Amino acid sequence: MRHDTHHEQHSHHERGEQHGQHTDRSQHVDHSGHADHTSHADRRLGKAGWATAAQATLHCLTGCAIGEILGMVIGTALGWGNMETMVLAIVLAFFFGYTLTLHSIRKAGVDFRSALRVALAADTLSIAVMELIDNGVIALWPGAMDATLSDTLFWGALVLSLAVAFVVTTPVNKWMIGRGKGHAVVHQYHH
Repeated sequence: MRHDTHHEQHSHHERGEQHGQHTDRSQHVDHSGHADHTSHADRRLGKAGWATAAQATLHCLTGCAIGEILGMVIGTALGWGNMETMVLAIVLAFFFGYTLTLHSIRKAGVDFRSALRVALAADTLSIAVMELIDNGVIALWPGAMDATLSDTLFWGALVLSLAVAFVVTTPVNKWMIGRGKGHAVVHQYHH
């Protein structure tokens, strides 16, 4: 991006660095008029605010929720035991979490194999934390594991467990993005 190239040149000069023999700074473009100048640099460097982390977590939560709900509905409807239903829900949560990320990266024109590597690197920790918290809440909620699809407890426990998972996973994603990992890797394909 032309703006980013000029920004990198400009930031080298702010730190007192020079490009080879070039010492005349009058030829550089003044970028002070760009209102979003800092946020471009922050995103490129992997710095994350809470809004960015929450957005990444919400993206991850969407895939997890689809998988969780589908797995629990299938397992409960088929009369499976708690363990089989939970395993199916977790497998489907990872599947749909990765699939949503993979889809967005592929839309940017990245080949399937590279996109899959990015999706695995970006989402694995986030989905794992989300699943641990989500399933932990359901397992600890009295009667939630034995609730059926027609029980309010089934849906209430599921919604609350996903909300708690979102709250716990957001700081994890903020930490990862701040280190240039997780959804920071995915973000570069959205620009």
